[in-house]
Amino acid sequence: MFDWLFRYANPARFLGLSGAVLPWLAAVTVLTIGTGLYLGFSAPPDYQQGRTVLIMFIHVPAASMATVVYLSMAVASLFSLVNRHILADVAARTAAPIGAVFTLLALATGSLWGKPMWGTWWEWDGRMTSTLVQFFLYLGYSALWNAIEDETKAARICAILALVGAVNIPIIKFSVDWWATLHQGESIVSGHVAPVFLGPLLTMMGGYFLLFLTLWLVRIRTMIVERRARNLMGAEA
Repeated sequence: MFDWLFRYANPARFLGLSGAVLPWLAAVTVLTIGTGLYLGFSAPPDYQQGRTVLIMFIHVPAASMATVVYLSMAVASLFSLVNRHILADVAARTAAPIGAVFTLLALATGSLWGKPMWGTWWEWDGRMTSTLVQFFLYLGYSALWNAIEDETKAARICAILALVGAVNIPIIKFSVDWWATLHQGESIVSGHVAPVFLGPLLTMMGGYFLLFLTLWLVRIRTMIVERRARNLMGAEA
């Protein structure tokens, strides 16, 4: 089932494929985000939120990607532990800083949105608190990688941390259903988002996902090259 995935576990093959894909992926990313921003900022004011609703086009995609990136990191960590996938630990490690930025953006824009809507910058409810925990998980994961010199040992320990931290994902998702909260529940699938806002929002969510893939490939390629350089320097020494 995963033969195609393991085929590109070879760093040379991965560099070749990603090098061909990246320019096109970057171009589609810029086009998608540009279109989403144009459609979003061209949308009319909301009858309750006014122009504050524009924050939605930044906040909601960032919040969704904060979870998607962590899930990607957890899956890569699982491959690292179980299948010893050559690039799995690199994929997990390089995803963490990207996920941390998305999570921080979600927290910051959520605070900016919450002040005029709820009358407070922050509330220790389930959704916001669990998202903050996820941000600290990203930071802790990256810090642990940098604290352990032996990369094999670091990959194993960090993979375990990532998998344990994945327990927080369903908490983030269902916290608005499990506990009383200021944060609204799911709105897209339930049809609570007006069509005039839904199109731009989905476009921005797609753009954020493409942005993650672009940055992820760039970071993986960079780390492969750095490892090769270290190995060459070690061999010469």
